[in-house]
Amino acid sequence: MKLVRYLSDGASARLGLLIGDRVVPLADVAPGAPTDVLDVIGAWEGLRGALANAAATSGIALNRVKLLAPIERPRKILAIGLNYADHIEESQAAGVKIPTEQVWFCKQPTSVNAPFGDVQLPRVSNQLDYEVELVVVVGKSGRHIPAERAHEHVFGYSVGNDVTVRDWQFKTPQWMLGKSFDTHCPFGPSIVTADEIGDPHSLGVRAFVNGELRQNSNTRHLVFNVWRQIEELSHAMTLEPGDLIFTGTPGGVGFGFKPPKPLLAGDSVRCEIDRIGVIENRIVAEV
Repeated sequence: MKLVRYLSDGASARLGLLIGDRVVPLADVAPGAPTDVLDVIGAWEGLRGALANAAATSGIALNRVKLLAPIERPRKILAIGLNYADHIEESQAAGVKIPTEQVWFCKQPTSVNAPFGDVQLPRVSNQLDYEVELVVVVGKSGRHIPAERAHEHVFGYSVGNDVTVRDWQFKTPQWMLGKSFDTHCPFGPSIVTADEIGDPHSLGVRAFVNGELRQNSNTRHLVFNVWRQIEELSHAMTLEPGDLIFTGTPGGVGFGFKPPKPLLAGDSVRCEIDRIGVIENRIVAEV
């Protein structure tokens, strides 16, 4: 199933299921279901039976709704750096050392953006970059989770763009500021539940800038796979329902080109992952 948050007919944000080219309101197929997405994730096992009949419900045409970020304010947004071999290689050319351990940073919740929302080119930088990533949505709390049981803690998956301000990323040893500008965490278009995907390590991952293919890889090339990432994170902190994990980006980012190709106002970035979906964001100058 594909869980979405959306706006329609001037009403407040609602939850629904994305089925083909229509959105079926959750309340239409599961009356009394929670209206907060984190509560829905927590109650999912009890809701699944009622939602199984959603395909028979007419719903709303997709072109009549505005899709929002599937989770408005995640508790945590955790992201791993340098997790595809080709991205490590292009980063070395910029002076970044090869990691021997998982390299983690945070994106702040205020950076969350809709899957088709505008991304700001900041007033303070002209070094804006894109990073297509598979996003894991945590479904069950846990600490010290062994890799072989990590799949039990995944609710689902989304497409994400780890938008990055490169000069702010590298002006200090900590990457958090350069990764956390407002609007710089678009993800969606839905949360595809884990049962639809199975093993997430064979998914094509691509990013296009103005229609030009820039990144093209597969999650089978992750240096540290999703299960090892969950294991590592959970040794340090409790993972909670609704936490997001950005799992790494392949080579082909703008700063890896010679000369670099930063994003400009008016550019469009399309990120897509097989079986999960597509997000697309226009770059606009911050006012």
